[in-house]
Amino acid sequence: MVRDSCLCLHAQRAARALARRFDEAFRPLDLTNGQFSLLMSLNRPEPPTLGSAAAFLAMDRTTLTAALKPLQRRKLVKVAADKEDRRARRLVLTNAGRAVLTKAAPIWIDEHGKLDCEIAAYSPESLRKGLRAISG
Repeated sequence: MVRDSCLCLHAQRAARALARRFDEAFRPLDLTNGQFSLLMSLNRPEPPTLGSAAAFLAMDRTTLTAALKPLQRRKLVKVAADKEDRRARRLVLTNAGRAVLTKAAPIWIDEHGKLDCEIAAYSPESLRKGLRAISG
């Protein structure tokens, strides 16, 4: 019964399959799907704090800090002290980070378009709506 009806099991399996698919698509950029999502979450007018980025990505701060390390080494992201609260850290997308996103976005658009076509019979928008309801 669990094998056939467990939403958690099926969501985890689908997430791993999607991760592999997008990892492969982003491989030419030496980027993982998780790194793409993280960089995209920082692509906004005002750099987010570490805490707000972690909340948006549904990650704990420690996991986010670890995920940032390779992006910092590549100089795609910079962690800077907040100007108003020196204890807070802001995650700044660098020009190099924006350049990678400029290359990655068309790959994502293409791969996502293919995926939407593949699952069209299952109403991709309903699926997204359900996943957003679960994730909050």
